[in-house]
Formats: sequence, structure tokens, C-alpha cells
Amino acid sequence: MNSNPLLYAAIAHHITTSPQQRITFAEFMDMALYHPEHGYYSSDAVKIGFQGGDFFTSPNLSADFGELLAEQFLQMWEILGRPVPFSLVEMGAGQGLLALHILKYYQLQYPDFFTALEYVIVEKSPTLRQEQQQRLQDLPVRWCNLEDIPSNAIAGCFFSNELIDAFPVHQFTLESGELREIYLTTDRDEKETNAPCPSFIEVTAEPSTPQLAEYFDLVGIDLTSGAYPDGYRSEINLAALSWLSIVADRLQRGYVLTIDYGYPATRYYNPRRSQGTLQCYYQHRFHDNPYINIGQQDITAHVDFTALERWGDRCGLKNVGFIQQGLFLMALGLGERIAAISYQKQPLSQLLQRREALHQLLDPTGLGGFGVLIQSKNLEKTEISQPLKGLTLPE
Repeated sequence: MNSNPLLYAAIAHHITTSPQQRITFAEFMDMALYHPEHGYYSSDAVKIGFQGGDFFTSPNLSADFGELLAEQFLQMWEILGRPVPFSLVEMGAGQGLLALHILKYYQLQYPDFFTALEYVIVEKSPTLRQEQQQRLQDLPVRWCNLEDIPSNAIAGCFFSNELIDAFPVHQFTLESGELREIYLTTDRDEKETNAPCPSFIEVTAEPSTPQLAEYFDLVGIDLTSGAYPDGYRSEINLAALSWLSIVADRLQRGYVLTIDYGYPATRYYNPRRSQGTLQCYYQHRFHDNPYINIGQQDITAHVDFTALERWGDRCGLKNVGFIQQGLFLMALGLGERIAAISYQKQPLSQLLQRREALHQLLDPTGLGGFGVLIQSKNLEKTEISQPLKGLTLPE
């Protein structure tokens, strides 16, 4: 086990000082990823990319992903009547590569939009924020916390790429048809012997909040239907709903664009998906044990897009469309870029590498199968009637 002993001890202390000496899995995951000193995203442990990383994202492949997204944001600006400023708020910007690709593209191809643009990054990780600031130091970008943006302050688009999958999730199981939450406690015998690293043990009890049962009313899933086996286990991402509430409040008018891996609720909570979707990423290998490599690995769960759509509707966000990433990028011109590779004068090895990168963005079993959800707020009827390029499929 390659866990950070200081983080391990902090989590154990939190358990022993909590009521009933237990914490929810969401509390554990929050500490493992976001503890101010020792969490995965708060320390030097977080590594993104092909060389020495734990995982990679679409911007690591090539600039094309950002440039095609940039085409969609440009059309949004035009639909909204070219407001100045048009705010692009990227939430969870990783290494800053996506921002770099988008801004450089506008600087070269669309100088008018580049001048009108306000690019804002919301980043919780101090390590990643530092890397972003270094990479983007020559570009007009500002950083802030989501909570610091005033209500109804943004005209433009809030967007994220692989952000929500890393929000802390509650875990639950079914026992005799009843919804039970999974909590963590520590091995009492080891505590009594003052062992430096007591084991974390899962226990079940009544849900910590009525929001867990209400969540299934929101997404239209009936766990008492008889279709779900005893011991069925999965996750609930309440943090995603809280986050979307804040985003909707800060958006005065414009769009919310969310890219991530996930499913509609009926697929997410399929009775045959009986162990949920929780995954851990460590040095480009994935597994399902969050209790090893604590503070040294990423922990994720798939996104329930039905929950985002329906909760967004309650928050004043209208559903514009939901599409697979591969189809979204094709509608924005990825096919033309692939076709044009044959005519470019570059070494063959570079051309093949770029072709492979573009095909990875399309792969329906990988990045191409990610979901793209677009929502809007306070658009006029004439603006709503203009279809977004990324959602326009060929006849």
C-alpha cells in the first residue's frame, strides 16, 4: 500500500472524533482527493498526462479538441448577439492545456472574439492552479473561486471537461429492499493497540440525509421495484447537484457545457450494474479499491446525466441537448481535420501520430463515448431556435 501516512492518520482521526465514530464515503473521498495539505489534488501527487501520469484527458492528445470546442463557443457568442465581454468560465482546468489551445486558436483565427473574451478559470487544486498560471502567463486569464462570482454575473458559458466524475460521492447498498448508506469506521482492535494505520472498515446504516432517497425520485428510479438484487451497490453524487445550483445562480444568460464519462440514469442504475461505477486511477492503471494508495491516486465515479438535466431544470437551466463526444466533435469539423491530414507536409511519423490522436477522440469505447450535455439560461426564442453546431448531426 502506497498511502500517504499523514493523510491516512487525518482520515482515521476524523472517524474517531465523529459521531458514532463513522464517516460517509463522500467524506472519505473528499479528504482523499481534496484535503488541504495531503489530498491527491492538493499535493504534488496529482499527475496528468502520458509520461508518469495517472490518467490523461482529451487535451493531452492534441490541440484539436480545444480548437473544435472553441468553434462551438464562438457560435454561442454569435447567437447571444456578440456581448462584450463574453465570459468563458472553465471549471477544473487540469494542466491548463485546454485553455491554452482555445486562447491561442482565437488569438490567431478570431482576433475580434479574442478581444471580446473574458477567460476565467475556477480551480480548487493549488498545485494545478500554479501549473496553469505558469503555462498561461502570457494570456489574458484570471482565476477565482466559483463562490466568489456574484449572482447573475456571467454572460457566456460555464464549461468543464472531466470535472464532475471527481466530485465526492455517497455510496449505498440495498439490504432487504431498504436503502442503506455505506460508512467507514476503523478497526477497533487496532485502535486499542495504538496501531499507526488502523484499517478502514465499511459498515452500513440509515442514510445520512433524506436527499439520498429524494435523489431517486428526481431521476425516476424505483429501487423497490423488485428488479434490484439484495446487496446492489452504487453511488449518488449530491455534490454535482450543489455545484450545478451555484453555476445556474452565477449565470445571467448563456450556456453550461459539461463533458464527462457517464450515463443516463436508467443505464447508470441498471440492476445488472450491481457494483456501481467507482474507479481509481494510479499510474495509468485502474482498479476499484479506494482504500489503497490513499492521497496518491485519483478516485472517480461516472456521471448521472439525467440528474444534471432534471436538477438543472429546477435551477432555471433548459436542456439544449445531450450527445456523445465523438458525434459532437464530428459535427464541429473533426472529420474534415482527419481528411486534411493526408495533404499536410509533415514527417510521416507526426502525421500518423496526429491521426491516431484524432481517432482516439472519436473512439466510442473511450473518449468518443463521453457525454456532452449543453444547457441554457435566459435565451430569447430567436436564440433558442438557432441550433448549436455540435448538436447538429448530418442527415
